Amino acid sequence: MARHFGNAPPALAMDARIGLFKDISLARGELHAWFVRLEDVRRHVDSLVKILTPNEIARADRFFFENDRIEYILARGLLRHIVSRYVGFAPDQLRFGYNSHGKPALEDEWRGDQLEFNLSHARGWVVYALTKARCVGVDLEYTDRSIEIDQIAERFFSPYEASLFQQLPGQEKKRAFFSCWTRKEAYVKARGEGLSLDLRSFDVTLAPDQPALLLRVAGDPSEARRWSLTDLPAPAGYAAALAMEGRIDEIQLWQWPERSHGRADDTSTWFNQRLSCEEIPDEAL
Repeated sequence: MARHFGNAPPALAMDARIGLFKDISLARGELHAWFVRLEDVRRHVDSLVKILTPNEIARADRFFFENDRIEYILARGLLRHIVSRYVGFAPDQLRFGYNSHGKPALEDEWRGDQLEFNLSHARGWVVYALTKARCVGVDLEYTDRSIEIDQIAERFFSPYEASLFQQLPGQEKKRAFFSCWTRKEAYVKARGEGLSLDLRSFDVTLAPDQPALLLRVAGDPSEARRWSLTDLPAPAGYAAALAMEGRIDEIQLWQWPERSHGRADDTSTWFNQRLSCEEIPDEAL
């Protein structure tokens, strides 16, 4: 499986007219993953809320905590801006539909390029995965937290996964837990079946020395061969994985925060050192 972590093209200004341009293209088998630290785009919340639909605004207003409301607005507004660059329509013109389990997709009139996408956010970060004509799912988890990983693994991992997990040395368990969890969640989200797909009904790899693989799906011997799993490089304290139908030929990893002005946790430093990946200017917002 080839992977390429390439530089993003420069952002282009966008007005309210429909059908302006497409400045990013996707080849079949190619996948683009975008990471955004929401703190770095928080100042755009007032402009981003203006491009949301009434239904999206109503959903944002249902959050009890103001920070959760703001992060939802940022994540959904950025989704519109990112998707607009692939389909050539202004962000506020896009319309999303949802399947019976809540997975979003573009409405039919915007699906000429067969763009598929998924997103996940956790503790101030959001990741978007986009590809063409393939089901895709992505999961992002905050790992610097105290949770009862043994009890959760016993309840939600498959018997095969739980057995392997319990055999691991204690110092390897946390990493293995989040590797397993993000891979399983990415596959569930790619399938778009929500809680109706039992997490215990399929196996993924989890040992630190194993690549990400879907090994078995109960009741369908051929299902595992239809999917690709891969881990994504993530910020310190996070884990991320994605699942895509078919083979992944190339992955491009991009980010869209503004520069962090020399802070110790500067995201541009993290991306440039790890991936040689340039930032996309946020002027397009």
